[in-house]
Amino acid sequence: AGAGGGWCQGLNIPNELFLALGLVSLVENLLVVAAILKNRNLHSPIYYFICCLAVSDMLVSVSNLVETLFMLLMEHGVLVICASVVRHMDNVINMLICSSIMSSLSFLGVIAVDRYITIFYALRYHSIMTQQRAMVTMASVWLASTVSSTVFITYYHNNAILLCLIGFFLFVLVLMLVLYIHMFALARHHLRSISSQQKQPTVYRSSSLKGAVTLTILLGVFFICWGPFFFHLILIVTCPTN
Repeated sequence: AGAGGGWCQGLNIPNELFLALGLVSLVENLLVVAAILKNRNLHSPIYYFICCLAVSDMLVSVSNLVETLFMLLMEHGVLVICASVVRHMDNVINMLICSSIMSSLSFLGVIAVDRYITIFYALRYHSIMTQQRAMVTMASVWLASTVSSTVFITYYHNNAILLCLIGFFLFVLVLMLVLYIHMFALARHHLRSISSQQKQPTVYRSSSLKGAVTLTILLGVFFICWGPFFFHLILIVTCPTN
């Protein structure tokens, strides 16, 4: 790097882009919530969890929209707010975002566990995952997410808090990886048994390939979407001065 400047230039992303992405995300998740609430056939634990996941993502969308809108109004001189109010608003928005992160990760893990129970304990599923237990699970996730986000915003300078958040992400990632691979292995075993009885190896290979692709996409999207954020947290912990 030269003496006059650093070798890394910042990337300036227009606020209008964040505003558009927030609107698209909000509309998509609203459609998911509306579809589940309107269709009585979808009133079951798994769809309740998916609905909660959509609500979690909506929190990010709303927070992003509010923050971006205020930034645009302040940039154009339409809105003037004192620094203390901006700081308090920033803390509230950050708490909503952190709560959404925790609840989204939690419900992704809960959905994986629910699918695992459906496959491996199919006959006992309705006795294991009752409506009451589903409600308790959802309430517990929301409560834990709210408390943890409050603690995170209050003590965000403490590396122990950041390490807990990183550890939770890795836990959910490993949990999903283990459960979905186990489910894929069982499905693959059943397909092999069926194809050997029917003497259709081509169908077996095709189904196995589709299952592997689906599993790769599922875990890949999860890691691509959440990985950069937690990698950023790891950099904050390991390289605080850079």
